[in-house]
Amino acid sequence: MFALLVGLAVAPAEAQEPRAGHTIIVEGFGVDAREDKPAKLDHILPEVDGTRVTVTKKTSTTKLDQQPPVIETQGRELFARTPGLLVSEQQTPTQFNLSYRGIGNPQESEYVLVLQDGIPIQSDWIGFPTLYYVPLPQSLSEVQLIRGGSSLLYGPEPTPAVNFVSKRPDPRGPALTGSTQQLFGSDGLYSTFNVLEGASGNFEYRGSVGYTKSDGQRQNSASHLLQGDLYLGWRPSDHALWYVRLQGHSAEAGNPGRISYPQFLADQDFAPTPFNRDWVRRGAVILGNELELGNGWRFEGKAWASDLQLYTRSAGAGATPATTTLQDERFRNEGLDLRARKRWGRGNAFTFGVTGTHSSAPFLQFTSTDITAERGEHSGTPRLNQDRDSWLGAVFAENVFRLPHRFHVVLSGRLDVEKLRVRETVKPGNLTRPLSNVDVSRTVPLLGVGIGNDFGRDNETYLSITQGYRPLRYFDVASPFSNLQPGNEADAPESTSYEAGVHGTPLPGLFYDVSVFQINFNNRIESRRLNGTDVINVNTGDTRHRGFEGEVSYDFLAGRKTAEHLTAFLNLALLDAKFVASDNPAQIGKRPAFAPKAIVKGGLTWRETGKYSVSLTGLSVSSQFFQDSNLPVGSGATFVPAKVPAYQVFDLAGEWTVLPHVRLQAGVQNLFNEKYYARVFQTGLEPGRRRTIYGGVTFGF
Repeated sequence: MFALLVGLAVAPAEAQEPRAGHTIIVEGFGVDAREDKPAKLDHILPEVDGTRVTVTKKTSTTKLDQQPPVIETQGRELFARTPGLLVSEQQTPTQFNLSYRGIGNPQESEYVLVLQDGIPIQSDWIGFPTLYYVPLPQSLSEVQLIRGGSSLLYGPEPTPAVNFVSKRPDPRGPALTGSTQQLFGSDGLYSTFNVLEGASGNFEYRGSVGYTKSDGQRQNSASHLLQGDLYLGWRPSDHALWYVRLQGHSAEAGNPGRISYPQFLADQDFAPTPFNRDWVRRGAVILGNELELGNGWRFEGKAWASDLQLYTRSAGAGATPATTTLQDERFRNEGLDLRARKRWGRGNAFTFGVTGTHSSAPFLQFTSTDITAERGEHSGTPRLNQDRDSWLGAVFAENVFRLPHRFHVVLSGRLDVEKLRVRETVKPGNLTRPLSNVDVSRTVPLLGVGIGNDFGRDNETYLSITQGYRPLRYFDVASPFSNLQPGNEADAPESTSYEAGVHGTPLPGLFYDVSVFQINFNNRIESRRLNGTDVINVNTGDTRHRGFEGEVSYDFLAGRKTAEHLTAFLNLALLDAKFVASDNPAQIGKRPAFAPKAIVKGGLTWRETGKYSVSLTGLSVSSQFFQDSNLPVGSGATFVPAKVPAYQVFDLAGEWTVLPHVRLQAGVQNLFNEKYYARVFQTGLEPGRRRTIYGGVTFGF
């Protein structure tokens, strides 16, 4: 019954558009592909990508088969070629933290829309947009980043959409192939990833299971992660694909807690919370259909259902705390996404569609004396009980017009309708407000325009102006932990993004993309204390984020007729962000939290297809404030500086095919053992990982 309710049709993770004659298989979803594709498509998305129009938008893509395997899950190596995306790393695999261009706290990626195969994977797309699950890198073929216009393609965050593209079997491949990866490393690391896939007649399949465990570097930071994925596809004709995908994810880790800066300097492995623990469980079912209908028409349908449980055991600092808080959050999501594209005239394309989602998100807390309680335990005294629901409905349309002299114009429109509902039956005993009984709904129109021009050899200028907004969260309308008075909901924060740039491949092996941008982020939400007990959320200020973003990649061996490549890449993001308006005059001119002035990424990859690949990558992040006030917290032993210090981290990875079906793999993460941290809160900081080493072997057949 569950599978029946999950959805009726979903676009495949890496769909294809069949061509007359023969077909090329492309990793990606909904990709318009040709065998003589421009070289720049190794770095950016096609102009019309299935049912998506990406021309005039700034995009980036990383093809994972063009670099050594990535085994870490936090994303530093995975996003090494992605300009400007900031990864705020933590040591355990129970949540993932991304931010972009200084908009919002990286904590749990709340301000970045994250998708897998075009489907949102955050806890609750609207009411609680946090990220506690990402697919294992070994299961991915590509990582995409769509800026600005992502609000209209997927909606509704003002910052970009990150899309993880899953691997899928070659429908013309053998009936059975597979591989097993076995890796060992520092801190008791063991990682395995196993795949079986194949195709027979009109059917294709791929199943994978990955498992990783580690003792961790800090006390109480041991973790293990189990993830599985099953894909089954059916192609009744060259113009149709139906598929089902099942996903499972389980992660568990100790939570060693946050420490002060003096503690970090003295012993970064110290764990002030030796009994705290986090559990994440997620299951999803996805069904899909993609059709080429002829006469330029294409249809993609998506439907999905997922069930995510976040369970934590959280006590105060100390060797033997008397009580702990048991927290149980569930997110049951259902969604439907239908899109169509019509090619018309000479190169024009019109896309339109509709999206609908619902999430049921009950939130429970208990105060318990069992400081070693297992997942799912509801013992003790009830502290909080909220029933929460969110709905989103959206319609959207976009058209690219091809004009004389190689100009093109894109017009975009989207209408979002969102609704939140919170029903509270138990609240924390220290609060004096009434029980929350809140319904909030909003209708938000979004518009966008893009202009571009092709010139020279595969070069293009682009300009986009796009509106976006940040939906109100459950905590914005009914905070469970403060005396937030009902009926005083703030307006949704809104954004307007401007970006102008040029990219292309003027020489064999050379790709470049440079742009300037400005994002006006208005109606930021902050909490205001009315008196000793009462709090409201109000729109207190606006910020402006502008800067430069550029990347260059060059293959020194591109002119040779060989499978060997020696590629150097460098990308740079420069950011000038500040408060331009605020109810607090002292805040104007200050820099928002987590808005570093510069992020530099670069590396060198030497590879020969099917034989070897080795890559050295580096990341440099300038200092950044951890809170909007630009002030430190604490003093003495509890001191946390106002700024997160600048840091530089390098990673080395490689693989070598020693026999036709045997590959050796090894790597060093944080090569020069940088002592750093990127995650900071008013309650302390979380250290980054020191140097680790891993190695192993992959057997295939």
